[in-house]
Amino acid sequence: MNVLVWHVHGSWTTAFVQGRHRYLLPTLPERGPWGGGRPVAWDWPASAVECSPAELADADVDVVVLQRPEEIDIAERWLGRRPGRDVPVVFLEHNAPRGGPAASSRHPLADRDYLRLVHVTHFNELMWDNGTTPTTVVEHGIVDPGHRWTGELEAAAVCVNEPVRRDRVTGTDLLPRFARAVPLDVFGMGTDGLGAHLGCPDVRTVGDLPQHRMHDEMARRRVYLHPLRWTSLGLSLLEAMHLGMPVVALATTEAHEAVPPGAGICSTDVERLVRELGALVAEPERARALGEAGRAYVLERYGLDRFLSDWDDVLDRAVSDRAGHASGRRVPAGLGRR
Repeated sequence: MNVLVWHVHGSWTTAFVQGRHRYLLPTLPERGPWGGGRPVAWDWPASAVECSPAELADADVDVVVLQRPEEIDIAERWLGRRPGRDVPVVFLEHNAPRGGPAASSRHPLADRDYLRLVHVTHFNELMWDNGTTPTTVVEHGIVDPGHRWTGELEAAAVCVNEPVRRDRVTGTDLLPRFARAVPLDVFGMGTDGLGAHLGCPDVRTVGDLPQHRMHDEMARRRVYLHPLRWTSLGLSLLEAMHLGMPVVALATTEAHEAVPPGAGICSTDVERLVRELGALVAEPERARALGEAGRAYVLERYGLDRFLSDWDDVLDRAVSDRAGHASGRRVPAGLGRR
């Protein structure tokens, strides 16, 4: 198939474009949120093709995968076809509800009979009010970075973007408590000056590194800490487990599914997590064993083959549900079917 999809979330899209389809990525000269195209620093297959709005107007698009409500109107304008009416459409929801009582949050695509709403976790599907819109859960898949854990540095790795702005959502306020047990090395965007902001020199900034370098550097730390209170399911947690890192995580949202007993330490008792963090740093062989158990678990549950197979089912269903509505427009050179 030819699948129109925006590059919104790097790690998720990296897994998605590994499939057997051709992926048309809207691309603008200035890039930006609506035309990011292929990322320079990520290794994506040749089947992920950059397309300008002018090229999309003539492209043979089998299905559109939307990730933001605004993309509905943008796709109609650039394709000259209405998603859900003239071309099959799927809406992918990455996030848990935000603001107010989560269980009362109505999804912006609720009560739509022309699309399928795909959630990345069962928690998200449960907490959003989806109305009558048909829903499916396709759990994350990870491109396996390989077992890289060495644990040579007696520190914990933390991955979080914009921890100062997001504060309690990302558990930023908890970091000084965890730093009592072990120094924390924080990876991600907007982390500069975090230790000074918290008044805690043992919260140290590494910064926003390219993915391959981030994986190498994370794996040098003895343990991975996941302190987020409210998130869909941080892909960095799953990546750390793929690396063979032992993990300590707050048991919030979907984390307990990703870190079951025996695959890591997961609890809402912060003091217990602080103790476990210190113990894992002090016991490298236990840390190694826990990391290997966690890696075996995520390879099975969040493996790439399962993820791509599930998405093939979703895309096939979307196309079959809208059979007979193809636009019949010609395909420009380089954008045709395989």
